[in-house]
Amino acid sequence: MPSPDPRPRGSAGPLTELYDVALLDLDGVVYLQEEPIPEAAAALNAARAAGMRLEFVTNNASRRAPEVAALLARVGVAADPVEVVTSAQAAAALLAERLAPGSAVLVVGGDALAGELTDVGLRAVRSADDDPLAVVQGYTAETGWRQLAEATIAIRAGALWIASNGDATFPSPRGPLPGNGALVAAVATATGRSPDEIVGKPHPRLHQESVRRSGAQRPLVVGDRLDTDIEGAINGDCDSLLVLTGVTTPADLIAAGPRQRPDYLAADLRGILEPHPTPTLVPGGAECRGWTVTADAGELRLGGQGLPIDALRALCAAAWSVGSGAEKIVADGPEAESAVAGLSL
Repeated sequence: MPSPDPRPRGSAGPLTELYDVALLDLDGVVYLQEEPIPEAAAALNAARAAGMRLEFVTNNASRRAPEVAALLARVGVAADPVEVVTSAQAAAALLAERLAPGSAVLVVGGDALAGELTDVGLRAVRSADDDPLAVVQGYTAETGWRQLAEATIAIRAGALWIASNGDATFPSPRGPLPGNGALVAAVATATGRSPDEIVGKPHPRLHQESVRRSGAQRPLVVGDRLDTDIEGAINGDCDSLLVLTGVTTPADLIAAGPRQRPDYLAADLRGILEPHPTPTLVPGGAECRGWTVTADAGELRLGGQGLPIDALRALCAAAWSVGSGAEKIVADGPEAESAVAGLSL
């Protein structure tokens, strides 16, 4: 039987008092594509006012740091480009470590990725006929068959293959859409190879660069994905906050394995400004601020009343403590039924 997991954790005060820098994912946390997420800007502005510094860390390689800062400004968040760390920057830095200056690198991605290569002294090309020593692949909506075909030719010829990130999807107002990982998978199928390295989350390189730049002593990773943001935080030995405004659903969270369990969870970015109740493990289950969950015979039984997010905290604590994962959720009483419906469980 697995030993009790300490997550989710509680905090007596707001997270802004416990951590000096928030390492924030963007898509699904601050905005959805270019649409602002409600309450996000106000919460981040309040966090800055409380003394927390912000660092914006994105797996998206389709924008350069000044473009990201401009987009943040449009959704109400003031940001300096030096506060932005992208997977395109990380990929270019890695290639500059591996290759001689002026080396040709085949770009499967947008102008932002090509620009980062130029900035580190490499030569961005678009054809396998230019004999590239490496292929770098990052998301752009314009990527199609011809770009994937050039990558396939170069990789089969022996080029080093670096992917900016492996996200299979990214969130949008219409639901999850194919991400860079889906396009990487197409090339992997065609070549029979996997990328030599993926620099984006959950690999720690991106967060390590953010911590180095910001000088964070007590960083908090904030994201919406278990397989990138939260796993990346654990890989980088950082605490984490999951918000439910992007990809991860409450059912996904309850089913999360040990390497994808956040320290804290919140409905949205206002959770960074608030204390967090501590779920209490009890025999056969857990309790959290008015809610009780018992795990028995393949079921998680929820009873009590209170805020739906506290019900989710209790459900996670009970499931994770006994290793039961995504069990059938049974609601005892109308308040529990309402919470389960509100959480789409």
